[in-house]
Amino acid sequence: MATLLYRLGRGALRRRRLVVALWLVVLVAAGLAAATLRGPTASNFTMPGTESQRALDLLADQFPAASGATGTIAVKAPADGQLATPQGQAVVQELVQQASALPGVVGAVNPLQVGAVSPNGRYALVQVQFASGGDDVTDEQRTAYEQVGAAAKAQGWQVAPGGEVLGGEPEIGSTEALGVLVAAIVLIITFGSLVAAGMTMLNALIGVGAGMAGLFALSGVVQLTSTAPILALMLGLAVGIDYSLFITSRHRQNLLDGLSPEEAVGRAVGTAGSAVVFAGATVVIALAGLAVVDIPFLTVMGLAAAGTVTVAVLVAITLQPALLGFAGRRVLPRRLRSVPTDGTAADEDDSDVTDRPAATTTTTEERNRFGFRWARLVTRFRVPVILVGLLGLGLLALPTPDMRLALPGAATAAVGSPARVANDLTVEGFGAGFTGRLAVVVAGDTPQATSAAVPQVTALLQRTENVLAVAPPQLSPDGRTALLGVVPKTGPTDEATETLVHDIRGAVSGIPDADVLLTGVTAIGIDVSEKLSDALPIYLLLVVGLSVLLLMLVFRSLLVPIKAALGFLLTVAATFGITVAVFQQGHLADLVGLDTPGPLISFLPILLIGILFGLAMDYEVFLVSRMREDFVHGETARQATISGMGHGARVVTAAALIMISVFGGFVFLEDPVIKSMGFALAIGVAIDAFVVRMTIVPAVMSLLGDRAWWLPRWLNRALPNVDIEGEGLRTHLEDRTPTRV
Repeated sequence: MATLLYRLGRGALRRRRLVVALWLVVLVAAGLAAATLRGPTASNFTMPGTESQRALDLLADQFPAASGATGTIAVKAPADGQLATPQGQAVVQELVQQASALPGVVGAVNPLQVGAVSPNGRYALVQVQFASGGDDVTDEQRTAYEQVGAAAKAQGWQVAPGGEVLGGEPEIGSTEALGVLVAAIVLIITFGSLVAAGMTMLNALIGVGAGMAGLFALSGVVQLTSTAPILALMLGLAVGIDYSLFITSRHRQNLLDGLSPEEAVGRAVGTAGSAVVFAGATVVIALAGLAVVDIPFLTVMGLAAAGTVTVAVLVAITLQPALLGFAGRRVLPRRLRSVPTDGTAADEDDSDVTDRPAATTTTTEERNRFGFRWARLVTRFRVPVILVGLLGLGLLALPTPDMRLALPGAATAAVGSPARVANDLTVEGFGAGFTGRLAVVVAGDTPQATSAAVPQVTALLQRTENVLAVAPPQLSPDGRTALLGVVPKTGPTDEATETLVHDIRGAVSGIPDADVLLTGVTAIGIDVSEKLSDALPIYLLLVVGLSVLLLMLVFRSLLVPIKAALGFLLTVAATFGITVAVFQQGHLADLVGLDTPGPLISFLPILLIGILFGLAMDYEVFLVSRMREDFVHGETARQATISGMGHGARVVTAAALIMISVFGGFVFLEDPVIKSMGFALAIGVAIDAFVVRMTIVPAVMSLLGDRAWWLPRWLNRALPNVDIEGEGLRTHLEDRTPTRV
C-alpha cells in the first residue's frame, strides 16, 4: 500500500492543476446537487419492532386523526380563580378558536370542558392535534402555532405553546467557528508558516464542504435525523484537518532531509498517507458498524459521518499533495526555506529518485525537544506512571455505573426557548407528570370488543401505582380503536416513570379480544433507550475485537493490540464518567452552559464508542508505527519507544488540540444534545491522546521491551502484510538506480 500511495502522491503533485480542478468540479457539483435535491431532516427517533412504534403504526392505519403530532398550550391567568370567571373563560375560548383555525390543525380541546384546569383555577392546558407527524409540520405551521395567544398576552396572561410539534433542527451558528479558529492558530504555531497552516486548513474545508454537500444531496432520498449532519460536520472537520496535518508534517521533514518537493510529497503520502488511510478506514468501519445494532436512525447517522470521513481521506491523499506542489518550499518556516539541502532533486521521470535514505539520524537538537524529554521521563518511571494513570482514569470512571439514558425532552431544553417555557409553566401549574403523558391504544376486531375492553383497561390503569389520572377514551370513526391518555405522577425521564411503563404493559397484557399497546413520546424514549442499552455491550465487544485484529495486522504483534484495546476501554470509561458527572449529575455544569442536568441522550454512549475507537486508533498508529519502524531497523525496544514518541509527540499533540478545539466549539451551542456530544468527544480525545497514548502507552511499551513485538510464526504467516510503516516502500526505493550520485 505504501508504494501505491507513494506513486499516487507524486502523480498528484505532477498533475496538480488537474487534481485541483477536479476537486473544485466535485465541490461545485455537490453544492448544486445539495441545493436542488436537499430534503427535510427528521427530529423523531423511531424504533421498529418496539411496542410504542407498533402502537403508532396501528393509529396511523386505523385512527389517522390521532396519529399526528400533538401540541400543548400552557395558559396562566394573572390571578387565582380567574379561569372560572366569564372574562377568563372568554380568553380561553378565544385561544381554543385560534388554535383550531391554525393551518394543519385537526382541532383543539377546550380545557374548561375536559377539566384540564389546575385546582387553584389559574392554569389550563389546551390540547392541539395536528394532522401530520412532527417531521411533516412545516416551518410556517410551527411559527403560526408559536404565535397563538398574542391578544391574551396583551391582557397580562402567560401563553406558552409547547409539545412535540416544536421539535426542529438544531441550528449551527458562529460559536462553533471558534473551534476552527483555534485549530488554525494551532496549525500556525505547529508549522511556523502561514502557507502550511492555510493550505492544511483549506484542504480540510474543501473536503468537509464536498462531504457535507454530498450528504445533503442524498437527504432527498434518505431520511436524515437532525443530528446526523452536525455529527458529520464535527468529524469531517476534525479528521480532515488532522489527516492533512500528518501528511504536511512528514512532507516538511522530507524537505528538510534534502529531498526534492516531488520526492518529499511522494514519501509523505507513502508513509504518513498509509497511516491516514488505515486510520480513516478504522473510523469508517467503526461508524458503519453501527448498522450491526439494527437501529435505523443510528445507522443513518453512522453512515453519514463515515461518508464525510471517507471524503476527508481522499482529499488528504490526493488534493493535499497537489497543493503542496504549488507551495514548494514555502511550507517551511521562512528561516529554513533558504537552508541548503544535502540531497539532490529527482528528475520528472518516475524512475528518478534520490539516494537519500528515508530515515535520517536524529540530531542532538531534536533529542532535546519536549517529546524526547517526556518519552525518556515516562520510560524511566514507567511503573509509577502506569499506576498513577490507571488510578486517575479509574477515579474519573466512578460515575459511569450511574449513567441513565433518555431521549431529549423539553425539561432540558435551553432556558427561554418556547419548548422550555411551556414545559416549566406546565410543571408549575400541574406537576411534572403532565409533561410526559402516555397513550394507551386499545384495538379490537369489532366495535363491541373494543367497547368491552376499554372499561377493563381503564380500571387496570387507575389501579396502577404512580398513575395520576386517566383521560376518557377517544374512539375512531369505526369504533374499533380507542385512545386513552394516562398522566403519570412523575416526569418523563424519572426512573419511576420508566417503571410505570413496564407496570402498565404488564397489567394490560391479558385483556381478551383486544390488543392493548402503550405509546407516546415518553414511552418511545424509554423503548429507544432500552434497546440502545442492550446493543451497547455487543457493539463494544465488536469494536474491541476489531481493534485487536486491525492492530495485529498493522504491527505484527500480539501484545500491542491488546494493550491498545485496554487503553481504549480506559478512555471510554473515563469519558463516560466525566460526561455523567457534568451532564447528568450537574457538577461544573455552569462551565459548559448547561441549564438543567438530566439523563444522557440515548445514542451518545454507542456513538461515542464508535467515534473514539477510530480516533484512538489514529494516535496509536501514528505513534506506535514510528516505534516499530525504528525497532525493525536495529534500535532497542526502549530507544525505539523514545524515538517514536519524540518524533510523533509534536504532531499528535497538535492533532489532538485541533480535534478538541473543533469538538469543543459545539459545546457552545444551546442544543443540549449537540452540547453533550461535543463535550464528550472533546474530553475523550484529550484523555486518549494525552493520558493513554502519550503517557501510558510508552510506559507499557518500555515495560514490555522486545516482547511487545512478538507474534507467533503461524500467525505471522497467516496475516497479510499491509506495510503501514513503509518498509516495502523503503525496499522499493533502495532497489531503484538513482540518476545522480
